[in-house]
Amino acid sequence: MDLFENIVGFDWDEGNVLKNWLKHRVSAGECEEIFFNEPLLIAEDSKHSQIERRYLALGQTNDNKLLTVIFTIRENKIRIISARGQNAKEKNFYEKN
Repeated sequence: MDLFENIVGFDWDEGNVLKNWLKHRVSAGECEEIFFNEPLLIAEDSKHSQIERRYLALGQTNDNKLLTVIFTIRENKIRIISARGQNAKEKNFYEKN
């Protein structure tokens, strides 16, 4: 089954929106953009999935900004937990795949 098959939008916690902007200068809009741009690489974040299943996404914004986004799925919506620019290891992996 496709992870995004029944997704109907995004669900935002206002605290996370502010945190992502203040700490990493990543806007909510940029986070959403990566899910509509190719390539988009998704992996399960099993290390941080104790309470709910979390995923790590590597993608790019419309302005080609490379982002790492941690998210979960709640009630058919993507809920962003955190977002930041890709580190060197992630960028290398993303560009090779």
